[in-house]
Formats: sequence, C-alpha cells, structure tokens
Amino acid sequence: MPAHHAWPPQGFDVRAVDVDGVRLSAAVGGAGPLIVLLHGWPQTGRAWAKVMPALAEHHTVVVPDLRGTGESERPADGYGKADQADGLRGLIAALGLAGPAVVVGHDIGSMIAFAWALHRPDDVAAVVLLDSYLPGVDLEESMNVVTGGSWHFGFFMAPAIPEMLLDGHELEFIRATFGARSTPSTFTDENLAYYADAYRGRDRLRGGFEHYRTLLDDGRENRAALATRRLTMPVLSIGGRDSVGTQTTDALRPHADNLTGLVAPTGHFVAEEAPEWFLHTLNSFLAGTK
Repeated sequence: MPAHHAWPPQGFDVRAVDVDGVRLSAAVGGAGPLIVLLHGWPQTGRAWAKVMPALAEHHTVVVPDLRGTGESERPADGYGKADQADGLRGLIAALGLAGPAVVVGHDIGSMIAFAWALHRPDDVAAVVLLDSYLPGVDLEESMNVVTGGSWHFGFFMAPAIPEMLLDGHELEFIRATFGARSTPSTFTDENLAYYADAYRGRDRLRGGFEHYRTLLDDGRENRAALATRRLTMPVLSIGGRDSVGTQTTDALRPHADNLTGLVAPTGHFVAEEAPEWFLHTLNSFLAGTK
C-alpha cells in the first residue's frame, strides 16, 4: 500500500473511481447496510479512522476524500454541496454499492450530508450532522461578523488570498486551528503533520477553500428547497459542548419531522475527541430507526 494510503484501518481498501471526469478516492470496508462518512475541513477521510473498524462490524463503510481534498482530484468547480452529493452518489454506484445509505457528516461534510438528505431524500436512510452550521439554516447568521459571527468563512471565500497567505505556513495553521477547537491531546504531532501535508501548497489549499466559495449559493439552494419540503428521514444533530452546542439543532427543528438533538462532551472534532461516545450514540440512534 502506498504511503499516502497507509492510514486506513485493517480491513479497508482505498479505491479510486472516475465520476463525471473527476477522480474520487474512498476507503471501503465492512459488510452490511451502507454508511457513508464525510469529513470536514481541513481534514481527509482519515478523520474517521478511530471509528471505522467498529462501524465496519455491521456496515459497509465508505469513507471518501471529498472533492478537492486528500487523494481525490481538485477540479476548478463542482464544489456546491448538492453537486458534491450527486458526485458521491456516483462514487457509490461506481463502487458497485447501493443504498439507501446512512450519511454521516462533520463540518463541511455535514453541509454535504444535509444537502444530500434535502435534495436527494430517497437515497438517505438517515442523516447524522456533526458540529456544523448549515447553509440556508443557520450558517448565514453565524458567519456575519457584524453580529459577532465567525470571521474565517468570509476569509476562506475570498479568491486566491487565503492560499497566498497560508502557503508555507500549513503546519502552523493546522496546529493553531486544531488546538483551539479540540480537547488537548486529541491530535498527535503526527496527526497534525499529516493534515498539513495533505493541504500543503497553493493548489491543495485551493481545493479546500473551494468548499467555502460556494456557501452563499448553497444557502440559496437550500432555502428554496426548504420552502417546499422537509426532512422526513431520521435526523441526528450533534453539537460539541464547546463549539456549536444546540444552535444547529434548534435551527433545524422547523424543517425536520424526526429530529434527535444531542450535545457531545467535546469541542469541534466529535468523533476524534470522544470516539466511544460517538459510536455508542450513533449505534443507539440507528437502532431506533429500524
């Protein structure tokens, strides 16, 4: 196995397929009902490594590197969250798998999971959203710096500037970002170096920032859809105690028929800071959907 594929746990293989002319890479393992794990920024599929073996005991687990990240290609466009959901549907089909799937997302991956559930509901058996504001639901308020929102969304959306400023400072940025948003000792020096390398250089940085550059369009698409439909599948919304908390769950209540909201004993990185808590919570939720 090549060095860059060395992270998946035993029993997982890395596969790359062409979807509409773009190479998408995913780790695949296990057997049973399909579950798809979508990572956030600035990470890769490795974000799920602590929980993949346990999930693979009872599920077929697909863990992509999102478009523009990791071993997936970094095209110039196609980063809208509904577009990415369609690309992931193509990935699943190309792997010879079929749903409906349980779709679990964190951060940017949560935005894609939400768009998948909203725009392609027949494909989604249940959706799990981890510590992320959602375009068209609560993101726009949360990124408004005039009212105290987070500054980084607008910065990352600016064309070319963030790549220019962070090029050559990837490890410094990763260390500061992960340290500020997680429980101490969650990430080792090796973990941080891995993610710094995964985003090293302007083109890899660009592939990550492209996810942010569609957020306003994502919000408009989601609001238009929410005007005429609701989420009818089971939804689990989890916010970190020291991060999103109950905000996104509260904002989702008018739009979801079967919503469970919980607060994790973590910062932003729920599945890495508290993997046992996450697995117990996810398994309990899924047992209740059968």
